[in-house]
Amino acid sequence: MSLQAPLEFEITRLGAAGDGVAAGADGRPVFIPFALPGERVQARITGKLGDGQAAELTGLLQAAPERVAPPCPFFGRCGGCAMQHMAIPPYAAWKRARLQEALSRAGYPDATVAEPEVTPPATRRRADLGVRRVDGVPVLGFHGRGSGAVVDLTTCVVLDPALVALFEPLKKLLRGLACFRREASVVLNLLDTGPDLLLRLDGEPSTADRSLMADFARAHGLPRIACAPLKGMVSENVAQIGPVSIALGGVPVAPEPGAFLQATPQGEAAIVAAVLAGLPAKLTAKARIADLYAGLGTLSFPLSTRARVAAFESATEAVSALDVAARKSGGRVIATRRDLSRQPLTVKELDAFAAVVLDPPYAGAADQMPALARSAVQRIIYVSCNPVALARDARLLQAAGWQLQVATPVDQFLWSTQLEAVAVFSRGK
Repeated sequence: MSLQAPLEFEITRLGAAGDGVAAGADGRPVFIPFALPGERVQARITGKLGDGQAAELTGLLQAAPERVAPPCPFFGRCGGCAMQHMAIPPYAAWKRARLQEALSRAGYPDATVAEPEVTPPATRRRADLGVRRVDGVPVLGFHGRGSGAVVDLTTCVVLDPALVALFEPLKKLLRGLACFRREASVVLNLLDTGPDLLLRLDGEPSTADRSLMADFARAHGLPRIACAPLKGMVSENVAQIGPVSIALGGVPVAPEPGAFLQATPQGEAAIVAAVLAGLPAKLTAKARIADLYAGLGTLSFPLSTRARVAAFESATEAVSALDVAARKSGGRVIATRRDLSRQPLTVKELDAFAAVVLDPPYAGAADQMPALARSAVQRIIYVSCNPVALARDARLLQAAGWQLQVATPVDQFLWSTQLEAVAVFSRGK
């Protein structure tokens, strides 16, 4: 099949996926990756995309002043970043505008949106990397843009250097593991005690494999290496040479292998600051705060400096780690295992709290929102990692008369299209 000839386009805006958007000859949008507003480009139509067409950038005829040289040699092939070709100030403004648009769709067209908190390069402390064995050699990295293929990385400008330093040693380790046949994944968390490694493998570790992993842990300062089936959930510690710990709100917590963490320390600090700032100005000595989808207690422990906290989490391992840390820290946090999608808190339960903080997964909190909207709590603070879900959930609050006080964008995933935010809602001023 012959390729279509490139066409010339004028880029008018950025789409939600970071693609440059132009008008096609038929008026439908054409989505062109790596193109910026104000640019004239050549691009080849490659197929349909939503209500428009996808295209491949083939030439840059007139560059926008916002265009910069990408700092990573893998940009364009690696799917981890989408926006390295755009200078930080306009990039941050674009993310802020995305949050404003989402809140406008929810019924808050005049929302007060703070300036984005943009985390710096080389600070991300969590990575979920793919691994493939190609001609017997492990290939390790993020997946390619729109592809299941793994881009073999030797460096990464967004990850903490302590994690990047493990790339080549990990490839060498994986090459010698019989339990890694064709496919695996590597989950790295940088804890206060050092890098924590979870290997998801397509084979069962042998005695020799376990010995190799223990040697690796000692040689590279990893307090723990755990393994799990590639498509399974239960992990096993195969090497542990020391304790694992990370401080959340100043409280040491021992997370399970591969545990969810906020992506960067700076992003976590920005989220915590925005949440605390959003609490009611005056909380009585008997006031209680509910922390929904609490995870390991990233927000529970900072919140406990302001009031007693009831933390709700569905993941058994996370709530267990939270509970142990809470009991050791003085008992101002009570952890409860509860699946809020199957058993959301009722209006009566919610009314017992002065404030409710929720940090739901990417899909949002659709099952919990109706009761929240009808509740009598003073303040709802929604921590979002998905503007689409935030717009849907906030629409219920708007319909029930809730006011949006302020929203703070937090860009933890630098140069990606992902956007996190903290939105503060109240019944009155």
